[in-house]
Amino acid sequence: MGSSEKKESDYDITTAATSDIGVGTTKYEETEVFATGTDGVEFRTVGWIRAAMFFTKMTFATGVLSVPSALYQLGAVAGAIFIVFWGAVNTYGAKLQGEFKILHPSVHTVSDMTHMVTMQFSNGSKKWSSFAREVAEFLYLMAWILCIGLAVLAFSTALNAISHHGTCTVAFSVVAYIIITLFGSVRKIHTLGWVLWIGFISIVSAVMIVVIAVTVPDRPAAAPQSGPFELGFGASPPPGTTFATAWAASIAVYASSANTSGYIPVISEMRRPQDYFKALYACMLWITSSYLALGLTIYAYCGKWVASPALGSAGPTIKIIAYAVAIPGLIAGGAICIHVSGKVLFVRFLRNTHHLTSNTKTHWAVWLSCTFGTGFLGWLCAEAIPFFTSLVSLIGSTGFAPLGICLPALLWFSMHPDHYRGSGTMKAQVMGHVALLILGIFTTVAGTYANISNIVDQYESGLVGSAFTCKDNSGSVS
Repeated sequence: MGSSEKKESDYDITTAATSDIGVGTTKYEETEVFATGTDGVEFRTVGWIRAAMFFTKMTFATGVLSVPSALYQLGAVAGAIFIVFWGAVNTYGAKLQGEFKILHPSVHTVSDMTHMVTMQFSNGSKKWSSFAREVAEFLYLMAWILCIGLAVLAFSTALNAISHHGTCTVAFSVVAYIIITLFGSVRKIHTLGWVLWIGFISIVSAVMIVVIAVTVPDRPAAAPQSGPFELGFGASPPPGTTFATAWAASIAVYASSANTSGYIPVISEMRRPQDYFKALYACMLWITSSYLALGLTIYAYCGKWVASPALGSAGPTIKIIAYAVAIPGLIAGGAICIHVSGKVLFVRFLRNTHHLTSNTKTHWAVWLSCTFGTGFLGWLCAEAIPFFTSLVSLIGSTGFAPLGICLPALLWFSMHPDHYRGSGTMKAQVMGHVALLILGIFTTVAGTYANISNIVDQYESGLVGSAFTCKDNSGSVS
């Protein structure tokens, strides 16, 4: 029994530890990112259940809070279709990324994948592959730094709601930045486990409080409390909805489950990388189902009076309760964003040195600099773009669309280079992935245009506050 357990353990850690691959005209041996020595830190301790919780918490916390307001711009029918469609696209893209990571153990993030694919398609060109890596890493970091900003914005909104705008919103956002960054500086994903469980339970509880509360009164809390009123719930988009507004709302739905590019670094810390797919499917099944059930319920009862974030949709008292319950979840969601973005830079700076997995002063100095640095940039984004749903949508179009749709299509071509010469089924698969690539390009270009137009319109119409403002962002005071 002991020998068989040892054998399985060795398999878990080393089956994908090295791989000889050919890229263009070169061959090299790949090694795992977090290979440890005798005195090193063992990063590869994450099981699939904890990985599934990491993925779910990373995705659910901010996503579920933006979906109801996006549904108003789309209508119930189109909104439900987009939730299922984008959920399927994101799941498939994450599957392809996972398959590529298993084949290439040295991959840590999508920037590594981009480097390898470009090397292959350019016949070994170091110039183009290095350029592609830098572009992908910039987009990846930009997306996750914007996610940090989203978490800081949500946390500052919670503090404003609970305290009835007790102080300047900028001060609350600084407090949010410090707290989130401290938790995000926990070095190993495995150690973050207890934070994730508490955070997940808290955010689900907070959303359920709001869902139950909005179904009780005969009209939304934000609607006129006497006389006739228009709910604003419908199967189709409301009259006067422009393409830019509707597409920005669609991208907000896409972005609510599009951060799958952040799942890939977790594989490098899993005991059995092959179990990644179990974690992925468990996560995305929950995400899609909960968005349909919870998002549509809040939209059905609140209509156009839904708040963004959605926790403010059930009136002032429930808003205070919901935000208070949600605080651990908001902290955990922000901590994940800081951990993911910080670790990208951390691995980039210390890769192939003993400092990466050793408890040296350099190790800790670089790690804390990365987490506090990315956290600070996220705080700046929160202050510069102080409106929730538009920030979610902007993240989806500029960061996650090229990395979560376009790149997986290219990964498929890399893993199936001869399908275009094969049977009719193989050629159909080729055309399907060409369509996926075109979808990604359209989502990136049209989504970015729609979001910029939408943000400009919101500023010009005075629907949102200015950057670095002390004004309340929770709707608690007029």
